[in-house]
Amino acid sequence: MTVNRPADCIHIEQLEVLASVGVTETERARVQRLAITITLWPQSDFARLDDDVAKTVNYSAVCDVTRTFLAGRSDKLIETIADQLAAHLLGAFKIRAVDLEIRKFIIPDAAFVAVRLTRSGGV
Repeated sequence: MTVNRPADCIHIEQLEVLASVGVTETERARVQRLAITITLWPQSDFARLDDDVAKTVNYSAVCDVTRTFLAGRSDKLIETIADQLAAHLLGAFKIRAVDLEIRKFIIPDAAFVAVRLTRSGGV
């Protein structure tokens, strides 16, 4: 998917969250550590922010919203989490596009398994 977006972005690297996710009920019964990398392309270029935090995307709020979004969920697939989280962030913040990578640490012989997607809003 090609997304037409400006170069100015906000990047959150490997936000650690706990989530109930897994194909089996046994796997979903316990929370697991996920690492979520989020890149956001705000609606305003950085040059237009005038050093005013109210004109940008508050990355701390993005982290809080991400944690809250995952709390209480019980999904089978990290693909589902990625798709629905992207839609949620696009609706919650003034952003043109979002790129997500979700890492799950479930395979003993692998550092992690990850899914990645990019979604754009209707700007």
